[in-house]
Amino acid sequence: MVKPGQLGHANIRVRDLEQSEKFYTEVLGLDVTHRRGNNILFLSGTHLSHELAISPLGPDAPAPDKARVGVNHFAWQMASFEDLQAMYRRLKEKQVNIVRMRQNSASMGIYFTDPDGNENEVYYEEADARWRQGGWEGQFPRKLEQVAV
Repeated sequence: MVKPGQLGHANIRVRDLEQSEKFYTEVLGLDVTHRRGNNILFLSGTHLSHELAISPLGPDAPAPDKARVGVNHFAWQMASFEDLQAMYRRLKEKQVNIVRMRQNSASMGIYFTDPDGNENEVYYEEADARWRQGGWEGQFPRKLEQVAV
């Protein structure tokens, strides 16, 4: 059976394109790769054309609604656990609203919202995650922050 290799990009709606551009470039470190006037912005954290497209709706647009069908969150994979740790520190430094953190024996993720309430996740997953004993259960073997003794 033919199937796609991976999800290529997300396209979100926001109230203020300039505010969202600042968030996704300064907090997540994405680069603007293309802009179609004030209608849509394309951003990437890789060599590809974009992983995220952003379209503005205006200041009166309602916020995301968890009681409606739609996207829960989208996730950004970090290249290393050290990168995840660095991103966690940046999220805290920038006072980003961290919603929760989740882990299992093979991965760890940090969930947070952008200025419009769109939920994002940054995560690191071990290379053998699909086959690791315990899979979705258990604790990730490393910690985001070292506990001072």
